[in-house]
Amino acid sequence: MAESGTDIFAALPPVREVEVADAAALDAVLRDADAPFIVRGLVADWPLVAAGRQSPRAARDYLMARARDRAFAVSVGTGGDRLFYDDAMGMNFRMMSARLPEIFTRMDEGEGQADAPTIYLGSVDIHDFFDGLHADNHVDLGHRTCLASIWIGTRTRIAAHNDVPHNLACVAVGQRRFTLFPRDQFANLYLGPIDNTPAGRAVSMVDFHAPDFERFPRFADALASAQVADLAAGDALYVPAMWWHHVEALDSFNILVNYWWRETPRWLGHPQDALNHALLAIRDLPDDEREHWRALFDHYVFGDAEAAAAHLPDGGRGVLAPLTPDTAGRLRAYLLRQLSR
Repeated sequence: MAESGTDIFAALPPVREVEVADAAALDAVLRDADAPFIVRGLVADWPLVAAGRQSPRAARDYLMARARDRAFAVSVGTGGDRLFYDDAMGMNFRMMSARLPEIFTRMDEGEGQADAPTIYLGSVDIHDFFDGLHADNHVDLGHRTCLASIWIGTRTRIAAHNDVPHNLACVAVGQRRFTLFPRDQFANLYLGPIDNTPAGRAVSMVDFHAPDFERFPRFADALASAQVADLAAGDALYVPAMWWHHVEALDSFNILVNYWWRETPRWLGHPQDALNHALLAIRDLPDDEREHWRALFDHYVFGDAEAAAAHLPDGGRGVLAPLTPDTAGRLRAYLLRQLSR
């Protein structure tokens, strides 16, 4: 039976708030953080935030003055502001390509109209698509090597998902609501397929505005550990790696800038690739073989790596020794050869 999302989420505890005086203080909080936190006003002095406070049109003009003359990928919704699957598990939005002035003209035409299509530009690389935007609007994250992205759109709802990197999400224009869940809640969120996704990551099939507890009974357990972050322009939210987050852009025009980074070296493989390969190679084996491979994974991957190779000489451990860029590259090349057979 579906219930009102408003009643459910009004009772969720808020994400904790912290104050930071400077980049060094932010760095210290990030190094110690194992849960989300909000920094109010972290980017309140950005020129983009100031433009948005004037009007949505002023914010769009600010971006157009700095956009490169190239096509942007844009999602155009065909089924309301929730960018999701349709009834046939296709997508309820179309992917298109257009210059930013053309996209913003469509937004201007639809502003204030109830039946205007949802328009959404997700994860646009700031350095590749804009000149000077990062220089004038950025957060000093010290030694971290970050991917800086901008998200621009009308009112949207993005299903709960997680990301492998850590994430600092900064609201530049409009208001946003994040509903967050710890990493271990994946089973209670009823994830969709991992190979057919709206944006590359598996998403919760639960409609947070009208959750069906008969179809998704364990979602009530997920809510017991949920937190909510209501953000205004200038505020920032830290989302730790692999935390689940449902994101709503609440105004008629919204901009978010985010920074992704990983604490692990860039030459390490992507864990999602390992999961996909395990589905291909292990999941459908006979039960006794699958249990054997579970034990091998526990021994070599999740157990004591030093103990697993202690009987081998230091120079003869191969990839059982701590990986280096060189041994990781050789392992990647070997996997590519095997997968191409």
